[in-house]
Amino acid sequence: MIFGNKGRKRFRDAVTAFETAVRDRDGDRSTQAFQEIHRHFQQAGDEEIVEAGPRLAALLPEVPPGPRGVIAVVVGACVERGADARGCAPYVFEGLAGALADAAAFCERWAATGGGDFPEPDPGDPDPEVVERVGWEAAQGWWTLPQWEMASVAMLSRPEGRASLGDALRTRLLEALRPVEEASGHDFKCLAYALLVLDDEPLVVLHRPTGTGYALRMSGIGDNFQLHTLLADALVGAGHLPGHAPSAQEVAVCRDQPGQVPTKGSFNLVAPGGEWVWNEGTPSDIPVVEGVRLLVLDPPSYERSWPAGRFFPNMTGHLALERVLDGEEARRLLSLCKPAA
Repeated sequence: MIFGNKGRKRFRDAVTAFETAVRDRDGDRSTQAFQEIHRHFQQAGDEEIVEAGPRLAALLPEVPPGPRGVIAVVVGACVERGADARGCAPYVFEGLAGALADAAAFCERWAATGGGDFPEPDPGDPDPEVVERVGWEAAQGWWTLPQWEMASVAMLSRPEGRASLGDALRTRLLEALRPVEEASGHDFKCLAYALLVLDDEPLVVLHRPTGTGYALRMSGIGDNFQLHTLLADALVGAGHLPGHAPSAQEVAVCRDQPGQVPTKGSFNLVAPGGEWVWNEGTPSDIPVVEGVRLLVLDPPSYERSWPAGRFFPNMTGHLALERVLDGEEARRLLSLCKPAA
C-alpha cells in the first residue's frame, strides 16, 4: 500500500508538472513530466486517473502537434479507466479534426510529388525525407492519425462521449475521413465504425416468412454481427420467431461481457429495397423508411457461423424489444419491401 500511495502521489505530481511545463512552453520539462506520467500511470489509483483525464484533455490545444497525439492516447486511457468522456471528448474530437485536415493535405501532396506507397506511420517523428517531400504539418497529420483514432475510439466507446459528438460534427469527421481512406488506401475502420454507432435508435424488423413485425430500440452496437446475435436473442430466444436461439453467454459477450463465443446465424438481413444488409457492416447501413430504420428478416440462404462478441470491447451494446406490431401494420410495411436480391 505504501508503494501504491507513492505511485499515486507521483502520478498526480507528474500531471501538475506537465501542465506547468506545457503552459510555460518548456519542451524539456514537459517531456520529462510526460515520461513520469507514463511511468506511474499503472500505479495511479482510479481517483487520480479520473481527475487527470479532463486536465490533460484541456491541455491538448496547447501541446505541440508532435506529442499532442500521444497525450490524446493517454486521455483515452484515462477514459477507459473511468475519467469523464463527456469532459474529455470535445478536445479529442477537435484534435482529430485537425489531424484529418493535415492528413488530407498529406495525401494531396504525396500524390503531387510522385505518389507511391504511403509510408507506415511508425512511432516517433516522421521520416525526414517524408517531411521534406510534403511539409512538416502534413507529415505530422498522417503520422499521428492512428493515435487520434485510438483516442477517439476510447471517447466513442462511452455513451456520454458519443452524446458529446453531435450529428453535425459526426458528419464533418466522416466526410473528412473518407477521402483520406480513399486516397491512401489505408483502412481506419475502427474510427469509421465508432463514428457510425447509433444510440437510442428505433428499429422496425419485419419477418417475411411469418408476416410479423417488431419495434425495437438499439444503442452502442458496433457492427451487424453483434446486431444479428442480439436480434436472434430478442426474437428467437423470446419465442417470437423460429431459428437459432443464442445461449446466455453468446448474448452476454454482445452486451457487456469480455471475450467471444461461437454462434451461427438465424436470418438473412435484407433492406426494404431487396439489397442484403451484410453482417460485416453497421446498423447505420439499415435504410430509414417513414422515419425509422426498417429491416427485413429472411431465412438464411446458407449456414453461417462467426464469433459472437463486440466490435468495440469497451462499448456496451443494447437491443430491446418494445412491442410487437399488429398484423395490419406489419402487412402494410411488408408491402413496401421488395424480395431479396
